[in-house]
Amino acid sequence: MDQTPESIGRLIRSTRKALGVTQRDLAMTSGTGWRFIIDLEKGKPTCHLGKTLTVLRTLGIRLELTPPERNE
Repeated sequence: MDQTPESIGRLIRSTRKALGVTQRDLAMTSGTGWRFIIDLEKGKPTCHLGKTLTVLRTLGIRLELTPPERNE
């Protein structure tokens, strides 16, 4: 998966729909606003990172960060 705001938004939208959750319900359960969920799913690049991580956790989406390999 490419790692762009748009691809993350698509993943969030498809996961939410697969779980049968509305945007409003996701906003309530994740403690964010409905407008934030709309913007996040559209791939708005300026969405708040902390809130985005909360939404990912709420949906059960795991995020893995891998540091670059060091050449020694």
